Amino acid sequence: MRFIVSTSILLKQLQAISGASSTSTVLPILENFLFEIKDNILTISATDLQTSMVTSLQIEAKEEGRVAMPSKILIETLKTLPDQPVAFSVDTKTLAIEISAGDGKYKLSGENADDFPKIPVVDNISTVSIGAPVLSEAINKTIFAVSNDELRPAMSGVLVQLAEQSITFVATDAHKLVRYRRTDVSAEKATSLILPKKALSLLKSSLPVDDVQVTIEYNNTNAFFTFANIHLICRLIDERYPDYEAVIPKVNPNKLTVDRALFLNTLRRVVIFANKTTHQVRLKISGSELHISAEDLDFSNEAHERLSCQFEGDDMEIGFNAKFLVEMLNNLSGEEIVIEMSTPNRAGLLIPAIKADNEDVLMLVMPVMLNNI
Repeated sequence: MRFIVSTSILLKQLQAISGASSTSTVLPILENFLFEIKDNILTISATDLQTSMVTSLQIEAKEEGRVAMPSKILIETLKTLPDQPVAFSVDTKTLAIEISAGDGKYKLSGENADDFPKIPVVDNISTVSIGAPVLSEAINKTIFAVSNDELRPAMSGVLVQLAEQSITFVATDAHKLVRYRRTDVSAEKATSLILPKKALSLLKSSLPVDDVQVTIEYNNTNAFFTFANIHLICRLIDERYPDYEAVIPKVNPNKLTVDRALFLNTLRRVVIFANKTTHQVRLKISGSELHISAEDLDFSNEAHERLSCQFEGDDMEIGFNAKFLVEMLNNLSGEEIVIEMSTPNRAGLLIPAIKADNEDVLMLVMPVMLNNI
């Protein structure tokens, strides 16, 4: 089995899918890429059994064949080579691999391709198409709120609700929640999927920036994403997602409107002086003034800042984890944001003051109890 390919083209493809491979001590084969050649097309696969990525490229090949190659040494070698043609020669009996590039020759041993796990194939599927920028925005807006709690597997992914008029992405870790809805994407029939965090992270890093369409095919067990020459396949989380609508408070008479960038920078400064465990900040709102403070009694640290704001409702004091607020403000767009609140012990809602076209973003953050000294 012999083929020639450009180092830069091959490296780019390998880096695009390398995140799906695993450093498994139980199954060492997962530390390899599967190379398959047929009709001058080189198909490369990587998997950790839960998530798989496949890419293909045109090459010059003398013969067809398949072999598993160690991913780490391959990428590290290609990184150090200049952009030039590189020839791979594989002995299909001994699985010895020889790489020739310029004046250099490098030898390594491959693995039997038959030991590589089978990549799931598409069957009994439904399809929806979504623009890469829209999908990328949806992942960015929600992935930070996904739970890392292994005891609650449903919340370790993003819920995607497909409907005839919209598509909704939801993530929560019980302390914060994000609901991101698009009305410019629709599906033929209503359904919901829970996509795992790792697959979404890989998707986020490999999605093209230009406005190409991403085809999402899905069945009861897997979701298949196709764009450019990359396929990403992930196993769905087979759990029931909590009823998130029930925790979103419907009546919020207190509405605080504030400059997003000013509020974000103030929180970043004030949280330095907060307790390192709770990251608690106190928001005291009266009239058109927002007073933000934090203290760490163990070290006698405290910080106070004032911001001008617009406020409708009764004067109030409420505590939040500043880390959560900073994450949310980082992922909201627009100059001003509105925080809707009811009472100091009920969740606060963060929404952009001006809604973007076809986009509905809602972020919820649970309050922390204040010690009124």
